[in-house]
Amino acid sequence: MKMRVALGAVSAALLSVLIFVSVKKVFWHEQTRVALETKIDVPETTEIVPIETPVLNHLACIMDGNRRWAKRNGLKPWEGHKVGIEVARNVVEFCIEKNIKYLSLYTLSPENFRRSAEEINYIFELMAKEAQKGTDEFIKNGIRVRFLGDRSLFPKELLPMLEQIEKETAHCSTLNLTFLFCYGGRQEIASAVKNIAQKVKEGILQEDDITPELVSKHLWTGEIPDPDLIIRTGYVSRLSNFLLYQAAYSELYMLDCFWPEFTKEH
Repeated sequence: MKMRVALGAVSAALLSVLIFVSVKKVFWHEQTRVALETKIDVPETTEIVPIETPVLNHLACIMDGNRRWAKRNGLKPWEGHKVGIEVARNVVEFCIEKNIKYLSLYTLSPENFRRSAEEINYIFELMAKEAQKGTDEFIKNGIRVRFLGDRSLFPKELLPMLEQIEKETAHCSTLNLTFLFCYGGRQEIASAVKNIAQKVKEGILQEDDITPELVSKHLWTGEIPDPDLIIRTGYVSRLSNFLLYQAAYSELYMLDCFWPEFTKEH
């Protein structure tokens, strides 16, 4: 009797399993049938969405290698600077052609004053000559010119001329051309800190008002956006005191060529 009850219980259990499996099997087949009969619209052609290239708004250049290029070619150092100016003109034309709104050129740093007086004087004279000659061209092509740096180091005979060029081109907007002249990044940051500290001392600013944006506004480049791309020639991979605060998120492109060799193809 007990054996019959046990066998009955086992039979009932097996029957339950068989029924469960059958139901699951029917349900699975029904799901498969629905999936196969469902029409999925697949477009004949798939549109490829192009990846947007970041817009280059501000290009900055460290124009290194003029003197070494001249030496390699058996020329005086200032001859390299003369050729370098022609390359700078080509870069200006490139920026206008590509609708790049800001171009900054590292022209002279405080460290450059360690060079011979003859070379420094030549650079000043060349700059004055080119500035005078180029003013009409600047205005004609809509180029606004700025000279940023430690103005206490600007040659006294050159400063009035540079200020006049800035004034005459202030209305131009096709390209904002900045010459970093007698410029050093550390000196610029120190100058900004002094100005902010003075304002805090006078009660114009509070300590909590000091932010990265506030510091940026007190830099010599306060009216200019940070560079998107910094190009350096001269077989050297460093910033050399150039736009140290502004270069935090800039792309850096170091070239194994001298500035007089720099072309659009690079």
